Amino acid sequence: MSEDHCTIVDVPKPPKAEGPPYAECVLCREPTEYPESYKGITLCPVCEWQEAQRTACSG
Repeated sequence: MSEDHCTIVDVPKPPKAEGPPYAECVLCREPTEYPESYKGITLCPVCEWQEAQRTACSG
């Protein structure tokens, strides 16, 4: 029996916006790449990267 220490969850990303208005990042309130009309959690590129680093498997 193999043990998986990392679980990769395929979370759908919101569609990229064609232009303003952009949704705010839920962490830092900076504009994201996603449309303001998107209902759900949106992160700016910086917070998205930081969140990926926090949740990445370390070994």
